[in-house]
Order: sequence, then C-alpha cells, then structure tokens
Amino acid sequence: MPQIMMMGVDIGTTSTKAVLFTENGRIVSQHSVEYPIFTPVPGAGEQDPDTIFDAVVTAIRHAVDKAGDAGTISHVAFSAAMHSLIAMDGEDRPLTRSITWMDTRASAWARHLANEMDGHQIYLRTGTPIHPMSPLVKLLWLKAEQPDLFARASRFVGIKEYVFHRLFGRWLVDHSIASATGLFNLADRDWDDGALAAAGIAVDRLSTLVPTTTPVTGLPKAIADQLGLPADTPFIIGANDGVLSNLGVGAIGAGQVAVTIGTSGAMRTVIDQPRTDPSGRTFCYALTDKLWVIGGPVNNGGIVFRWVRDQLAASETETAHRLGVDPYEVLTRIAERVAPGAEGLLFHPYLAGERAPLWNADLRGSFFGLAMHHRREHMIRAVLEGVIFNLYSILPAVESLIGPTRRIMATGGFARSGLWRQMMADIFDREVVVPESFESSCLGAAVLGQLALGRISSLDAVNAMVGATHQHHPDPAAVAVYRQLWPIFAALPIALAEQYSAITEFQRSAPKAG
Repeated sequence: MPQIMMMGVDIGTTSTKAVLFTENGRIVSQHSVEYPIFTPVPGAGEQDPDTIFDAVVTAIRHAVDKAGDAGTISHVAFSAAMHSLIAMDGEDRPLTRSITWMDTRASAWARHLANEMDGHQIYLRTGTPIHPMSPLVKLLWLKAEQPDLFARASRFVGIKEYVFHRLFGRWLVDHSIASATGLFNLADRDWDDGALAAAGIAVDRLSTLVPTTTPVTGLPKAIADQLGLPADTPFIIGANDGVLSNLGVGAIGAGQVAVTIGTSGAMRTVIDQPRTDPSGRTFCYALTDKLWVIGGPVNNGGIVFRWVRDQLAASETETAHRLGVDPYEVLTRIAERVAPGAEGLLFHPYLAGERAPLWNADLRGSFFGLAMHHRREHMIRAVLEGVIFNLYSILPAVESLIGPTRRIMATGGFARSGLWRQMMADIFDREVVVPESFESSCLGAAVLGQLALGRISSLDAVNAMVGATHQHHPDPAAVAVYRQLWPIFAALPIALAEQYSAITEFQRSAPKAG
C-alpha cells in the first residue's frame, strides 16, 4: 500500500522551498528556487510577484517529480514571509512589485504614525510593531508619496495572497499573515477599523479573512498539470513563516523559545491568548484560532556573518572556495582562538537598522572598546557574539509577558555551527537544543495541514517528528563573562539614539567617490 505524504511550501524572502514529508515527518524530497531582491533606490527591497509564483510552481513540480511513485500526497500547505505589500489594479494585475519586509522607505511614516497619530494604540490592538516593515506603514507612505498609484489600486495584498489568487482565482488571507499587517484586530479576529482609517482604505480593498486551517480545492486542470498534482488536492492556506517555524521545531509548550538565525533572525514563543507589550517591543501573530506567537524579529542575523566573510576575511574565503571548504567554518575556527567576550570588544550588529526590541531603522553597526591589543580574530568573535547578544535583548521583553523560559530550540543556518550553539547557551544561560529537521517552516505548514484535514487531533503530534541532534548547556565561566558585558551592550544603542539618527541622515546624502 503506498505511503501517505504531505507537502509544505515556504515562500521565503530569497527562495521558495517545497518539501515532501512522510506523515511521521521524514523528508522524502525537496526542491528550492531562488529569486532576486531589487533595490532600485536607497531603502528599497522589492521582488517580482510573477517570478515568485513561477518559483512556487517549479518548486512543487520538482519536489513531486523527485519523489516519483513514493506515495500519495494528502495535501499541500503553505508558509510565507510576512509584511509584503502589492498594489493591484481593477484587472487583478500588479501595479507595484512586492514590497518586502526589508524595505525601509516608509521610515518617516513609521515615526509619524508613532508620534503624531494613534500608533501605539493601533499596535496594542493589532500586535504589529510600528515600523517601516509593516504594511500599514507602507500604505501611509504610498498614500502620501504616490497618491495617484494609491488611488488607482483596487486592492492591496501580500505575496501568499497573490500566489493563491493565481492558483484558485480567490482573494484570501489567513489570520496569521493578516496579523502581521498592522491592520488586523487580534481580539476580534477581523480588520481593525482604526488601522483602516489611518491607512485610508476600506475593507473592500483587502482580501477575505480565513483561519490558517482553511483548505482550498479546485485547482484548474492546466495548473494541476503544471504542478504534477491531482486537481482535487487540498491546498491548506497555512500561516506565516515565523509561527510555523515554532511549530516545526516543536517549540509550542510553556517555557519553550524558538530562536532562528537565517539571513535575519527571530525569537518566538507560543501562548494561548493574544498579548501585546505595553512598551511596544514585541509582536503577536496568530498560529491557529487558539494559539498565538509572541516574540521579536531582528534584521541582523546571518547577513552580518556574510559581511564579515566578504569584508574581513576575503583571502580566507577565496582559499576556502579553492579547497572546497565552507568559508564560514574557517571563520568560526578563527573566532575559536579568542576567549568568550573577545577581550572586551563589543560589536553592535545594526548593519541594516534594527527591529526588535528597539524598532529603530536608523541604528547602525559599530565596534565598541577597540584597543591596540585587538586583532582581526577578536573582531570576528565580537561580531558573532554581537548577533547573539542582539537576539538575547528580546528575551526580557518576552519574559515580562509570559514569565521565565527554560529551553531554547535553535534553527537556521547558524545552528550548524557548534561555536554559535555554545555561544547562544552561554549568552542566554539556558539549554540550547537543535532539532533534527532544518526545514522547520515547511514541516510546520505540513503538520498544520494535517490538523486542518483531521489527520491529527492536536499539533502536539509534531513532537514525535522533530527529534534533537545537539544539546548544549551553559558554561558557568563564559556565562559570568557575558553577564559583565551585557549591561554595556544594552545601554549603548539607547544612549546613542540621537547620534544614530544623525549619522544615518548624513549617510543618505554622503558624497561618494567617482
């Protein structure tokens, strides 16, 4: 008898990945398709929605083909990056590219919403911090700076909505993606009247809200043939990539925190009621109608390590490539020569501004404490520690809402590094566990699809699928060093807020050579 398989599809920032799993979570096949991010002007971060739709089709088709006749696919369930915005015309054609979470052109309007409008009250109702990433803030920016385009737009959607419309001809948005727009009232599970008024739009310019467990069926035959799937295959609309990553690593119990470092990073934990932070430091997004995820995202994760690779270790990187060695392994070996704390050198990793917990797009990176005895290996170590310190800075805000946490479930590319895993255990002073599956958002989507179709009775079923490959416990000596450095690290971005704004303003118009 053929086995039953399930597919999770993650529409990410840099690629779309489709993964076929057995019903017990074992990977059968997978395929990933990358696409570019366009930066036509400073602060822009755009993508072509049709290119992403084609990537979804290609990823699904290749994953199906690679599986061959391994079994029957029960469902396809979706994960997607948050905060994208596409303006559509009356003929359902894009008027803009997909404006991604990393686009900062709406920075001035985030400040305007926070300081001169009802921004904090909107955050308390919607759970999306006031920041340029937010579709609400992007709408304010479009309305003010591109009024003709704003007026011509028949509706505003995110990338997953666009993909589902291309597949099924329906404009649907799940509660999870909607809860990351700044337009969704968490308590009412409906569009928020105050946020809509601030954005200057009515409900008819947004998609229909549906639960994350909603199945959609009726693929047109031509598309089903492209995908290599039966036309009656259920497609589960799913949720956003962050909340599904928590599910996919099994971090859905009390006191469990998921930390992800990919290009960016995030810390998240699951609760049973929506909750927002009086100080506006954390997000709150829907997983299901009974589970919510709070936490904070950071802009500066693996992208900072890439900067180190390219700017501080170009010769080692070139040699590593020539020898067929991962250059990041070479960098971590260099960093291992240095004791925890990098002999008093701190690095604030704000190369791309920052989101949680400071929510300040004007922050900039810096070394602090640089002295004559510091060498390049100290700088590399300080950068790695700075990324983890920055993630740790979210923990006090999370614990102020839910109480003490006890265990970190770590995922993302960094989790392959023993040095970073131990560094996280020492800086967080908690056990760090790395689950067996690195495809957490895809697995989370697939398991949510099982719940939607009644194939499991509880999301706790994921715990039997995750496993654990590495466990790290805090080293008391390193913990003591990091506890001395943490107050210094935390105080500087607050003390220098005015100077960060000044240098950022200078950078926008700074003269360039040539």
